[in-house]
Amino acid sequence: MAQPLPRSLLLLSGATVETLGTKELHVTVVYLIIEVIAALALILLVLLHSGKGGGLSDMFGGSVGAAAQGSTVVEKNLDRITIVIALIFFFTTLTLDLRLQ
Repeated sequence: MAQPLPRSLLLLSGATVETLGTKELHVTVVYLIIEVIAALALILLVLLHSGKGGGLSDMFGGSVGAAAQGSTVVEKNLDRITIVIALIFFFTTLTLDLRLQ
């Protein structure tokens, strides 16, 4: 027999067994967990980006020389990962909105 979902997750999602079936409720909670993980990852990735000076590129030894050449490979990959996580966050937000209406 399946374990009941924790009450805290049910309260966060705003869904109840009365509004959704049990299977649909499980899917909604999975979307909620993915969204929370994506939100935390997005915060971390945005903080890793370099500002006016240094940042992640300085941490890996690309000080003034790398700044004169433009973005390093690490920063380009960081940009790509940030975009992918932002898209995941965007689509899970839309999906949760449509599921909970």
